[in-house]
Amino acid sequence: MKDQVFYTEHELRIDWSELDYFRHVNNVSIFKYIQSARVNYWDQIGLTQFHISTNTGPMLASTHCDFLLPLFYPGKIKVFTRTEFIKNTSFGFDHKILNEAGEIAARAKDVMVMFDFNKNEKITFPSRFREAIERLEERRL
Repeated sequence: MKDQVFYTEHELRIDWSELDYFRHVNNVSIFKYIQSARVNYWDQIGLTQFHISTNTGPMLASTHCDFLLPLFYPGKIKVFTRTEFIKNTSFGFDHKILNEAGEIAARAKDVMVMFDFNKNEKITFPSRFREAIERLEERRL
């Protein structure tokens, strides 16, 4: 599989509390890393502030992760994120998590739906965020 270009990088420190019985990072912690990268991306395109001010924003519909290599404490990881698609009401992210040696430890995908929490209904993906993503990633989607 040809590796995709990723547009944001989010570095995190592995904490001892994230380890499991086998002394490597627990899978639940990996999902927290993915969540952190997802929110970091939203921050960069203005989606977090939009949600705070309008009570309208993304709702996670699904997430998937393939665990490829274990991660250990102490250490740091980098989560790289790119937008995989934008549809009428949904959009998706592709993530890769690299260990300190630069090896891919995990690959993940998210699908989010734009949602009006005031009306309790899906909304069309706002063009302003498509434009912000295209500026950030320097490509058309």
